[in-house]
Amino acid sequence: MWRFISYRLLQAVPVILAVITVTFFLVRVAPGGPFASEKAVLPEVKKALEAQYNLDKPMFEQYMIYLGDLAHGDLGPSFKYPGRSVNELIAAGLPVTAELGLYALLVAVIIGGLAGVIAALKPNTAQDYIPMSAAMIGICLPSFLLGPLLVLVFGIHLDWLPVSGWGDIPGDKILPAITLGSTYAAYIARLSRAGMLEVMSQDYIRTARAKGLPEWQVVIKHGLRGGLIPVVAFLGPAFAGLLAGSFVVETIFQIPGLGRFYVQAAFNRDYTMILGTTVFLSTLIVLFNLLSDILAAWMNPRLRAQFGEK
Repeated sequence: MWRFISYRLLQAVPVILAVITVTFFLVRVAPGGPFASEKAVLPEVKKALEAQYNLDKPMFEQYMIYLGDLAHGDLGPSFKYPGRSVNELIAAGLPVTAELGLYALLVAVIIGGLAGVIAALKPNTAQDYIPMSAAMIGICLPSFLLGPLLVLVFGIHLDWLPVSGWGDIPGDKILPAITLGSTYAAYIARLSRAGMLEVMSQDYIRTARAKGLPEWQVVIKHGLRGGLIPVVAFLGPAFAGLLAGSFVVETIFQIPGLGRFYVQAAFNRDYTMILGTTVFLSTLIVLFNLLSDILAAWMNPRLRAQFGEK
């Protein structure tokens, strides 16, 4: 297992470095700047600001300075929030985004897992077609369209649930969690169905049935562990994707999370905030990918055998 983990960690280093490099230079060459605004700034004031943030130096030198600060865990100061660092802004928005991502993941696992298992028990019947058709709709329906639809139906017409805020009104977390988790629920439904169909056709499943075990016991005790391996491998990237892709949902429902800081940084040309958030989210994606691969390898001995592990 340690050889497997070391191999994946070595793969992660160049990926993160490539993300940092590409993001750094793309942000720098984009039109506009952090101090470009409608109000004119005196040349000497602008020059002093650029010197304070090392923007007067050559681009490659700025890149090396940023890498040096990043090696010490310093993501730099925010250009648009004077007196606050990017580390502080990420720490302020991350708990809300993580909570939203966790609720959305629970929605995705519960709805998607149940739909996939139910569909796999009777393939090519109405019990299979209906949940899989709903899953295909969920995959095709983006969150920026589903969110307003849920707000229109459940928040305005039916007046059942609040349409904005986070933690202030009872039930204000339901619509954002469903909006964010619906797409991943659809993917999990497809994965769990495919995994269960493969496992339920194995010889040991037929042996368990031949012994006279009840069908529910065959499915739960013998089928789920192998059938849900693709879902387990998907959970790490899914949770990282929920964190990285929550800015649309946070904007729709006015949630004060990390995603809103990210969107505002893009509009404000806040170089360090864009870079810091991108690096942080990229690291999370790599980390959760690694954790999901480790868990999948623990559940599937054939993956460990590829690296000579027992």
